[in-house]
Amino acid sequence: MNSDLNPEAFAVFQKFLVDACGILLSDNKQYLVKNRLTGLLKESDYSSIAQLVTALRSDAVSAKLRTRIIDAMTTNETFWFRDNTHFEELRNVLLPAWAANKTGGTLRIWSAACSSGQEPYSIGICVEEFFRYGWTGIKRNVQVIGTDISESVLAEASQAVYSEMALPRGLDENLRSRYFDRYQDKWKLKSEIVDRVRFQQFNLLKPFAALGRFDIVFCRNVLIYFSEELKRDILTRMAKALNPGGYLFLSSTESLPSGLDLYETVRGASCRYYRLKPAF
Repeated sequence: MNSDLNPEAFAVFQKFLVDACGILLSDNKQYLVKNRLTGLLKESDYSSIAQLVTALRSDAVSAKLRTRIIDAMTTNETFWFRDNTHFEELRNVLLPAWAANKTGGTLRIWSAACSSGQEPYSIGICVEEFFRYGWTGIKRNVQVIGTDISESVLAEASQAVYSEMALPRGLDENLRSRYFDRYQDKWKLKSEIVDRVRFQQFNLLKPFAALGRFDIVFCRNVLIYFSEELKRDILTRMAKALNPGGYLFLSSTESLPSGLDLYETVRGASCRYYRLKPAF
């Protein structure tokens, strides 16, 4: 087995990854490709990464292996209540405003690039906390959609079972005791949270129409892997997927691409996020 990757083969792989899922690898990431694809070689009929890349260029690689390659190259780093100020704004500002609107129907929230589920489940916990402790009216319907390009992490997310090491990353003891049950040597999220969240495999390069319309979109820590042109395209299409007055959350380290004029900035109590402009 040969894990060498010459510059020509690396350039081919860069193009494959951009075309397949939008991820833009910088020229100094050859080591990353070698590290992540070496394991796949052992389970394939290819003797080298260069040979595998040649097959990718000629479309000779099976759909299953292509999916596994994308899975291997996708960064699935996540934890509970990441950028916690966003969840505070959701619970303390956006949810009360929506719940008080007597004409509102189901609130739909999209967690894009949700990885192993901590973000959409954090949203679900936030919603449950609001209805338990911040609202005296009738509980209303909230639907959370979690999407990711990786089928393997979505399969993990749908189980709603997390290891002892995964829970402390952003989740305090009170929330764990309220919303998790011991499950063998792990922890399983309770049904009142799981039932509110639906997962779907989805590529952000594809049209969004099949997902429906949303009131709030969390698209955090994923656009950093895309080109400026692709960021602008995705955020433009997300604007079309938002209901009038809908909200967009990027990570605390991200901002809108220069010249994108579809959103207005909202300065929350302790965070910045975006609202779809009325004229859009």
